[in-house]
Amino acid sequence: MSFSSSLLRPVARMTLCRASPRMAIPSLSLFASARSFGAAKRSISTRYSSDHEWATFDPASGLATIGVTDYAQKALGDVVFVELPSVGEMVVAGEECGSIESVKAASEIYAPLSGEVKAINEVLDDQPGLVNKSAVEKGWLFKVALTNPAEFEELLTEDGYKALLNE
Repeated sequence: MSFSSSLLRPVARMTLCRASPRMAIPSLSLFASARSFGAAKRSISTRYSSDHEWATFDPASGLATIGVTDYAQKALGDVVFVELPSVGEMVVAGEECGSIESVKAASEIYAPLSGEVKAINEVLDDQPGLVNKSAVEKGWLFKVALTNPAEFEELLTEDGYKALLNE
């Protein structure tokens, strides 16, 4: 089933995944800050699920941030409600862990990675439209302490995700 046809059905399967965690930059000097930022940026990478979620993994913290890809939020249309897993809940890669509703459709959220939910984006309770306005920075969904970091490497790279969209 292609992504576009799944939007025609209510509660269609769609995995959501993409976020970028905030990085603290030391303020010792402009040069040190830029150097620290560059090093931190290199250690954090982003991967994608075939269900249109993104995940960033920060090896320093062991946390992955999960969100919806820009492609998914555009296909969904105006997001009006997001149901997220609870902090402390264990999620399993490929299994349902929440839902997202828009004016067009309702879709399940499937965890792209396994682990314990450490944080949720509580702002989405009052502002679910942030998923549309800032799918990566402000519209992230939840953060997970990975139980199997190797799962991250099994997700699609940016090039792999782009190829999926062009199929």
